[in-house]
Amino acid sequence: MSARYEIQKRLKTGVGPILGLLVICYFSYHLVEGDRGLFAYLKLQQDIQSANAELMITEQERSKLEKRVSLLRPENLDLDMLEERARDVLGLAHPDELVIYTK
Repeated sequence: MSARYEIQKRLKTGVGPILGLLVICYFSYHLVEGDRGLFAYLKLQQDIQSANAELMITEQERSKLEKRVSLLRPENLDLDMLEERARDVLGLAHPDELVIYTK
């Protein structure tokens, strides 16, 4: 009976720390692996960087197009640009010209 009493006594004193350790392990795991954990945060940061790079490329393309469109406005019409666009849209060329399509 003495051994049984000793086992019960040790179990009662050891249950609290064991449960505390299990709770700490549970939250530590989800701190790293969870939906809002460290790995998810790092992946989100990588996605943000790739989106910013794509945004910069898109903004550069937009500025190029805006520059070309500004050359076609009536206030500052560039005749060479107008002729280039007309030939491109209509598919016309002089008889002595050679047309090479790149797209």
